[in-house]
Amino acid sequence: MAGSDKRKQSLYFPEGMLREIKDEATRQDRSLSWIVQKAWKTARKDVMNFPSVNDFETGDK
Repeated sequence: MAGSDKRKQSLYFPEGMLREIKDEATRQDRSLSWIVQKAWKTARKDVMNFPSVNDFETGDK
């Protein structure tokens, strides 16, 4: 992440997932934002390997 751009963004999580993130943030004495940013940095390479919706044939041809 370049610089310290602090634009506000709303993200929506399922209730159970948000509870787990909050619990982990409390355990580590960190903010929810910090936990989500670290999770993204950790998972980024795996997520980039997910197929795009454009990678699937729709059968409309």
